[in-house]
Amino acid sequence: MAVQVIAVGVFASAVPLAVYAATAGAGLRELGADVSGAIALTGGILAAGTLGSTGLVGWVLSRPDTNNDAALVRALYYLAFLLGGPAHIVALGLLVAGISAPGLTLGLLPRPLAWIGLALAAFAGLATLVLVWPALGVMLPIARVSALAWLLVAGARLGRNHSRPAR
Repeated sequence: MAVQVIAVGVFASAVPLAVYAATAGAGLRELGADVSGAIALTGGILAAGTLGSTGLVGWVLSRPDTNNDAALVRALYYLAFLLGGPAHIVALGLLVAGISAPGLTLGLLPRPLAWIGLALAAFAGLATLVLVWPALGVMLPIARVSALAWLLVAGARLGRNHSRPAR
């Protein structure tokens, strides 16, 4: 039952991420950052999609009839890891990059915050290496927590300074 509750929570958490991505993408386009807005929207929708898919695969894993087949459980476990790990983190990096690049070039964010975002986006992109070197899996929670914290701060700053550039 606990796995099922967690899976539903993971699935549900994809919704606010998709809303954030749509809002950020639209806001950036309004401010003249068309390409970056599209990148942010694409990254955010991919991140929300992989997160939601992870929750759904987790829900399938929580079903009693699934547990009877060890090979199926292992395959679904790997799928959940790949969707919620490297795929989600790389897509989250695109969302951060799509916001931080115009944040820097158009002065929408304070320069240090924008540079931190670009560094986080690059770090998140490196999560692809987990597919080759699984020992680098420690990158995944670091990138996830850092990117989500950055998105909260950047969103607050963009919301406050939506119509005027930051200094």
